[in-house]
Amino acid sequence: MERSRIAVAGASGLIGKALVDSLRADGHEVVRLVRRAADGPGEVCWDPEGQYVDTAGLAGCDAVVNLAGAGIGDHRWTDAYKRRIRDSRVLGTAALAKAVAALDEPPRVFVSGSAMGFYGETGDRAVDEDAPAGDGFLPSLCVEWEEAAAPAREAGIRTVFVRTGLVVTRDGGAWARLFPLFKAGLGGRLGDGRQYWSFIALHDEVAAIRFLLDTDGLEGPFNLTAPEPLTNREITAAMARVLRRPALFPVPAAALQVALGEMAGDVLGSQRVVPKRLLESGFTFAFPGIEDAIRAA
Repeated sequence: MERSRIAVAGASGLIGKALVDSLRADGHEVVRLVRRAADGPGEVCWDPEGQYVDTAGLAGCDAVVNLAGAGIGDHRWTDAYKRRIRDSRVLGTAALAKAVAALDEPPRVFVSGSAMGFYGETGDRAVDEDAPAGDGFLPSLCVEWEEAAAPAREAGIRTVFVRTGLVVTRDGGAWARLFPLFKAGLGGRLGDGRQYWSFIALHDEVAAIRFLLDTDGLEGPFNLTAPEPLTNREITAAMARVLRRPALFPVPAAALQVALGEMAGDVLGSQRVVPKRLLESGFTFAFPGIEDAIRAA
């Protein structure tokens, strides 16, 4: 991509920060959406839940990336926190999609966050982007989340949904909790360990988003997961090998249910999600295997 002006919502989050750093390192101008008064031309004020975006700050942007949303695993899923998870994504996406659609010169591409939670429980069955939405809180959330981008798509803006898997990094998400446990020799499988985890290295997550930004003609959903999902038992064994620590302390399903509440169903659930469209489009993973991804982290 030639030097571009790119707006990023969720720029302070795990993936957003890495994306911003990558874009700036290559000389692109990044405009961050912030939930306060903008401090100079590199920021745009917005209020996701209030459906407000200072559209003047988006003028001249070649692309808009929406990665904003309250953390899925940051709190127990009380009814109030589930509303926060939903509103931060659905209302924020709707606000941004309406804002870019209203611009006199809209961006050429709108990349909006989603998640592999779209598919729900898949068991041993591998699913790609052609699979329907599953049942439960996360699938229904993802459906609403993606539908909220309709104004951008209807305005003729190339719209892409990134259905992200479990990002392997020590800086946040599930792996930020796993690394310290395994380094201390306290790691182990979760439940029976037979559930599939669809992972992706943070480097490949950022590279895939940039690939989708750069490649004209690509639109709709893309699974951002490594080519070969593994079971939790296999991932646990890989963690032990790479970190040279034992993995002797399995966490019983009942204990997870007590500790995590409703969210335990997704930790213990199986999602075997494959990146069919990404591979068919010519994207190459730098860290396709779990051991490579762990070492990269």
